[in-house]
Amino acid sequence: MDISQKIQKLYEQTGISPEVHDFGEKIEKSLKERFDKIDKMAELNQLKVIHAMQEARVNAECFNYASGYGYNDFGRDTLEKVYANVFHTEDALVRPQITCGTHALALTLSANLRPGDELLSIAGKPYDTLEEVIGIRPSTGSLAEYGVIYNQVDLLPDGSFDFDSIEKAIGEKTKLITIQRSKGYQTRPSFSVDQIGEAIAFVKKIKPEVICMVDNCYGEFVEEKEPSDVGADLVVGSLIKNPGGGLAPIGGYVAGRKDLIEQCAYRLTSPGLGKEVGASLGVMQSFYQGLFLAPTVVAGALKGAIFAANVYEKLGYAVVPDGKEERHDIIQAVTLGSAEGVIAFCQGIQAAAPVDSYVTPEPWAMPGYDSDVIMAAGAFVQGSSIELSADGPIKEPYAVYFQGGLTWAHAKLGILMSLQKLYEKGIVKEL
Repeated sequence: MDISQKIQKLYEQTGISPEVHDFGEKIEKSLKERFDKIDKMAELNQLKVIHAMQEARVNAECFNYASGYGYNDFGRDTLEKVYANVFHTEDALVRPQITCGTHALALTLSANLRPGDELLSIAGKPYDTLEEVIGIRPSTGSLAEYGVIYNQVDLLPDGSFDFDSIEKAIGEKTKLITIQRSKGYQTRPSFSVDQIGEAIAFVKKIKPEVICMVDNCYGEFVEEKEPSDVGADLVVGSLIKNPGGGLAPIGGYVAGRKDLIEQCAYRLTSPGLGKEVGASLGVMQSFYQGLFLAPTVVAGALKGAIFAANVYEKLGYAVVPDGKEERHDIIQAVTLGSAEGVIAFCQGIQAAAPVDSYVTPEPWAMPGYDSDVIMAAGAFVQGSSIELSADGPIKEPYAVYFQGGLTWAHAKLGILMSLQKLYEKGIVKEL
């Protein structure tokens, strides 16, 4: 028995039928050239990260445990230099005290907006969990409660920026403009770094002093540039997504202008204390090593997303991005058209997990969302969406959002298992 036959036998042992396996193999063979390009991008970004670590003179002392106030936490301070180097910014705040991406965004907004200031989203409605942060949906402690004004400019029907409306929306009180790079729970295209740069340049011509913040979640290391390379004053993300490389157990980052990062530090800790406090509590090695691995991990996740797009597009489902488009983040949206389809897809992803594979995910009323949501993730780090995961709201148009995979092989298994569940339930009838 050769290696290919042994692999197929193992797929069968995990529950993948020969029909599903063979269908996937045909799709994978057609993607070889595309996958080679992803590997080259990973090589470029890997070298960028190594260079940033060398520039910051990372050494074994950086991994030491620090507790208490965290004064002179050498590893923490050096890591922030590394992030500033990677993102080509003046400064960065990278902390385990930032609990998630939503927290990182809430921190950045509340640190840099004051009562009477206007927050303007030029990419339409932000991700669901930010609705309560902003006060679109009333919530205790929202920006609205503190007198921050919110306005948004919806995207054009093709998913591009509406520059005419943006120009009209920018006013005297507009203090901060936010751009969400990834699609969130929408079926619009995600933005390329160049598109973000074009929007920022347009905004700065109208009002040079306005702060431009980019929600960079799911986009790090997908392209050769980051939003900070094209004019963003602040880029914000989560360490249990791309830059944590699957090893960071918690954390978030903000990179950007030094004065704005200082504001974030004072909001995170306390006025007068700022970046000086906040001990790293033994997570530094995971933070450094995760960042080191991130470009390769992101490459595996990208291959999985492209594979998913091609598999489901071939079966006639609407996918965003489509099977041939350039990628700007690791998220793949598949519109399945029914609650049963979304649930079956997520149950397949769960069944392919190394952790909790025997668990059957079901929709439930998650905090921060306006409908029941189903989430599948058998992850080593709870909620880590750089690990293989899928989720979606149980509402029209019944789209599921797939992302992650610490390795390409695992991402492939997850997609095949999602298809297997749909095939077994008769939702997909022919391959």
